[in-house]
Amino acid sequence: MSRIGKAPIDVPAGVSFNVDGLDISVEGKLGKLYHRLPEGIGCQYDPSEARALVSIVSNDKPMNALWGLSRSIVANMVQGVHEGYKKTLEIIGVGYKASTNGKFLALYVGHSHDIMYPIPAGITIKCEKPTIIVVSGCDKQMVGQVAAQIKGFRPPEPYKGKGIRISGEFVFRKVGKKK
Repeated sequence: MSRIGKAPIDVPAGVSFNVDGLDISVEGKLGKLYHRLPEGIGCQYDPSEARALVSIVSNDKPMNALWGLSRSIVANMVQGVHEGYKKTLEIIGVGYKASTNGKFLALYVGHSHDIMYPIPAGITIKCEKPTIIVVSGCDKQMVGQVAAQIKGFRPPEPYKGKGIRISGEFVFRKVGKKK
């Protein structure tokens, strides 16, 4: 049995939770998200208790994995439309900087050209400082994907640590040449 799948999902006030067969839609102040559950997984919502419970049809190992995964996805949807998700990226290096202009994020990170990254729909990117980028949105997977794509333009290198890293990330440093 999945210990994650058994846990109920609390739906806060201000969030509308709808179940239509295998389709789940969640709407809150930050947006609207949809998800389709796999076959064999169900979801019941009790509006009087403001709780949702993800259930399973058969109790075999692959279905247990999908049960816990589905419960986590639905819980992330509820939290995303209520509070949202945020990832902070740090740019380290002399002359490296970023700025936003309209629908693009401009990155100046040591390439021969400037990188103009189009900001996807549903994602907000702010540059608090020229070396700090904040990616936020209601979809946890999309926020992480956008942060990983931005980091991929100049990942941190192991000798000097220059590049783009997620805030709090440890970069293993190597020793350079010895004389």
